[in-house]
Amino acid sequence: MTTDLALNFERVSTRGDHEDLRLSIAGHRHVCDSYYFAIDTSPEAAGAGLGAKLGRLLEQWHEQVSALTRSGGTAYLPYDFSDQCTAWLRVASPDGRAALVQAGWSLVEAWGIEPSNYATTAPRVADFAPIEGAQIECSLADLITRIEANRAALIATGP
Repeated sequence: MTTDLALNFERVSTRGDHEDLRLSIAGHRHVCDSYYFAIDTSPEAAGAGLGAKLGRLLEQWHEQVSALTRSGGTAYLPYDFSDQCTAWLRVASPDGRAALVQAGWSLVEAWGIEPSNYATTAPRVADFAPIEGAQIECSLADLITRIEANRAALIATGP
C-alpha cells in the first residue's frame, strides 16, 4: 500500500464561511463550507481560529480510525455540515488492517452537531447513502498517515 492516497481534505480559500473547503476522494470532488466551524461554541473550539478548528476535526478522525486498528469495525467521519444533512466518510475495516473509505450523505442535521466534538453524533448515522465512485481501498495505517498530513496542513492555514 502507498501513503499517496487519493484522499484529501483542504481549505481552498482563507476567507472562511462558504465554499472554502474541499474533500477529494478518488475522482470525486466535494466543495463545502466552514460555517458550522465558525459557530461552534464547545469548549474544545473556544478561541481557536479556523485552521485549529479544522485540525480538531481531523484529530477526532485520527482517534476514530486508530480505534479501528484494534479489531476492525466502522467509523463515520464528518466533513460537510449543512442545515438539513451532513456528509461523512464511512471507514469500514473487516480486520483492523485494511479499509474501504466511502464518501456519502446522512440526514443527520448539522445544527445538532459540534464539529469539535462530533463523536456522540456519529453513532446516529444509520441512513448513510454512499456517493457512487467516491471510495478508495487502503490500509488503516496509510489512512492514518494521510489524516495526520491533512491535519497538519489545515492547522498551518491559520485563522
